[in-house]
Amino acid sequence: MKKTGLLLAVLVAFVFSSCSTVAVTGRRQLNLVSDSEVLAASLTEYNEYMKTAKKSTDKEKTAEVERVGRMIAAAAEQYLKDNGKESELKNYSWEFSLVQSNEVNAFCMPGGKIVVYEGLFPLLANEDELAVVISHEVAHAVAKHSNERMSQQVLAEYGSQALSLALSKKDAITQSAASIVYGLGAKYGVMMPYSRKHEYEADYMGLVFMRKSGYNLDSALNFWKKMSVGSSSKSDFFSTHPSDEKRIAEIKKGIEKINADK
Repeated sequence: MKKTGLLLAVLVAFVFSSCSTVAVTGRRQLNLVSDSEVLAASLTEYNEYMKTAKKSTDKEKTAEVERVGRMIAAAAEQYLKDNGKESELKNYSWEFSLVQSNEVNAFCMPGGKIVVYEGLFPLLANEDELAVVISHEVAHAVAKHSNERMSQQVLAEYGSQALSLALSKKDAITQSAASIVYGLGAKYGVMMPYSRKHEYEADYMGLVFMRKSGYNLDSALNFWKKMSVGSSSKSDFFSTHPSDEKRIAEIKKGIEKINADK
């Protein structure tokens, strides 16, 4: 028991010393992987993806994605400057690409590599709704969510090893049971809930960046309501993304808070 307690104490101390604070929300987050490591890995993945992706031939929509992206990124960088995080700016080299795909999607790589799919445009009523999508992705980059996810994976592996070592003198049945319980905890108690937190956090931070860019915040409600049409997800317990109802409710709260802080 003493050995187990010591291992847990060391693990807790290690995790606590590896925490940083998310811009805008102030949430404490785990960062076991350095920014340089994350950026190097993500740039390699991004370059490989762009080699095979077909860029959009629609010059007007491509220009719109670039224009809106630059406005949102500028707002995010200004927020960092205004709040004592100017040193973070070196981590971003923004790129905004529109690719040919009917998929309704967009994604962000660390360092500000953002890709929007053409399949989103039929859902977009105006530029403000495009800003909803892009600001959400910019927020993922600013909040270093990819870094945090990688760190969670590292912690899960270290935690598993520590638990295995702590139980090494237990009988096989006890060790097997503990491994099963730990595995379920890592999946449903640590990894997946954090991903949902990331989505909520990116939604809120995106709203902040939209406001600083002069976009209409209510367009976020309009966009996500359209996204919810036809969705079969009514529960988010085993999902990495919030259910539509919860997401819209949280966005409403976010808009109210931002409007109250004006």
